[in-house]
Amino acid sequence: MDFIELLKAIILGLVEGLTEFAPVSSTGHMIVVDDMWLKSTEFLGQSAANTFKIVIQLGSILAVVIVFKDRFIDLLGLNRIFKKGEQRQEVTSHLKLTHIIVGLLPAGVFGVLFEDYIDENLFTTKTVLIGLLIGAIFMIIADLFRTKNPQIVSVDQISYKQALAVGLIQCLSLWPGFSRSGATISGGVLLGMNHRTASDFTFIMAVPIMAGASFLSLLKNWQYFTIDALPFFIVGFISAFVFALLSIRFFLKLINKVKLIPFAIYRIILVVVIYFLYF
Repeated sequence: MDFIELLKAIILGLVEGLTEFAPVSSTGHMIVVDDMWLKSTEFLGQSAANTFKIVIQLGSILAVVIVFKDRFIDLLGLNRIFKKGEQRQEVTSHLKLTHIIVGLLPAGVFGVLFEDYIDENLFTTKTVLIGLLIGAIFMIIADLFRTKNPQIVSVDQISYKQALAVGLIQCLSLWPGFSRSGATISGGVLLGMNHRTASDFTFIMAVPIMAGASFLSLLKNWQYFTIDALPFFIVGFISAFVFALLSIRFFLKLINKVKLIPFAIYRIILVVVIYFLYF
């Protein structure tokens, strides 16, 4: 494998890491970058290239686990193992694993029911552009009609009803390009959360559903982990992890200040540029 192929892995990992948890659609960016320029599928073959995208998604998921490690320790009831006595007494989390499960159920059910149809029909540049545009409109609506003084300023204030509502809205992200974080952050904001709280809940909720889907996909496609492809996969995974770690921390500091409309405008500009370049 030459340097150019490894550079492709780094760039694709960068795109995944920077866009997976920002409300701009990592899937949309990955499809566009791959189709319009990098053409990694020519080196790997279509099935192996799709497996590579799953591998780098796992890099992004690991970054979320690192950023929210204390929260996940609490959710999994592992305080006695990972925290000392004084730290255990400080835990006051009201967000439970059951909140996450309730939020995951709708998209999990619909994802299983429509997985084959989505994979076979919706992963094209044209459908991604539709998702990018409609998702941008939804984000603008969320910002325009949000509560001006949100009362939910921590994930520990989220009720089961609100978790379920966010989960139902998350189903919109099954359309590639709509963006999981774009859908759920917008939904959370419309339900009375501030932008940071909606983002925190989105990221925490994303880990189990993304990790589960990714691991199942890897089990189905394990044969593509060949000696030739393995360096490509490893470099992409590391690249996605590093850039996701940086982008998540930056995004969480920024989101309460800039809100969603700037990201929506970016998506609309991206749709226009891609349309004129690609069609």
